[in-house]
Amino acid sequence: MDLILWRHADAEPGEPDSERALTAKGVRQAERMAAWLDGHLPDRCRILVSPAERAQQTARALGRNFKTVPELAPGASAAAVLAAAGWPDAREARLIVGHQPTLGETAALLLSGVDAPWGMRKAAVWWLSNRAREEGAAVVLKVVMGPDYL
Repeated sequence: MDLILWRHADAEPGEPDSERALTAKGVRQAERMAAWLDGHLPDRCRILVSPAERAQQTARALGRNFKTVPELAPGASAAAVLAAAGWPDAREARLIVGHQPTLGETAALLLSGVDAPWGMRKAAVWWLSNRAREEGAAVVLKVVMGPDYL
C-alpha cells in the first residue's frame, strides 16, 4: 500500500481556524504540487481530506474527486490518519491532505516507530510504501518533495 501525506499549502492567519483560506503563495504552492502529483499518482488512488478550508483548497488544486474526512481535522492523531487510510491493508493508494503536526507524527511513527514531532513543510508531500516481504513488512520512504523544488 502507498500512503501519500500532503500538508496543506500556506494559509492566512485568523479565526476560526477551520475557515482559514490559502494565501496567494499557498495557491501557487498547491498548484505546483498538484501538477507533480497528477503525473505520479496511480490511477486508483483514494484521496481523503481534512474538512478545514485550507486543506480543501489544497486538494481542489489536484482536480480529482476526494472525500472529506472529519477525523483528519486539525488536531487529529497519527492513529486517526492511519485508521482513515486503512493502513496497511488497503489495496489502493491513499492520499491524505492534512495538517501539522499530525502528518509529521504519522511519518515518524511509520518510519521510526516513535511518536515524534517531525517537521513537514507547507505543501510538501511524503510518499511512503508498505512492502510485504517474507521476513515481514517494511515501510519504505519513496519520495519527499516540496513545492519549491518543482
